[in-house]
Amino acid sequence: MSIVLQGIKFGLVLTFLIGPVFFALLQTSIERGFWKGVLVAIGISLSDTLYVVVCYLGLAGLMDEARYRLPLAYAGGGILVAFGLYHLLVKSRRSIQAAGLADEQKTYRYILKGFVINGFSPMVPLFWLGTISVATVDLGYTTRTQFFTFFLALLVTVFFTDVIKAFLAGRLRPLFTPKVMMWLNVAVGLALMGFGLRLMI
Repeated sequence: MSIVLQGIKFGLVLTFLIGPVFFALLQTSIERGFWKGVLVAIGISLSDTLYVVVCYLGLAGLMDEARYRLPLAYAGGGILVAFGLYHLLVKSRRSIQAAGLADEQKTYRYILKGFVINGFSPMVPLFWLGTISVATVDLGYTTRTQFFTFFLALLVTVFFTDVIKAFLAGRLRPLFTPKVMMWLNVAVGLALMGFGLRLMI
């Protein structure tokens, strides 16, 4: 149960990352309806799942070796701290530009939209590398069952919160003023820095 709760916790952090994917999801829901927003959320989840599998397979051999755990801790912690600093110092001060409006008519294009926008965000693979390092070194997950449970809980949390965003898109839009966006980015940045520093320490 604790593994599931850890996955939910990390999923909630990822939920509040503000970027082009966030606005693509909200705008699609506002312009094309709730179910089209859900399709975009499915594409985002497929992209995240692919990154998790690729990152895990790439690090699986290293994670079994005790001598690599310390370098992984510093690398993963450093990635999360850098990610946190980016949100704290850059994104909190930047004017958020909305992604282009969704005008696709076919179902698969909405899924592809979410997959591509998320997949080509340079921060996404870095986030997953950092999260895998946290799961291995800090949380001590070493078996495939533990990893599967953790990331399943994480990814399901992200997907369902994306569905909630799509459902509430019409009401949420007026709330996301520049000031609110700034404080959201500050909070996310501090949270990610906390995870990273804990991992390194």
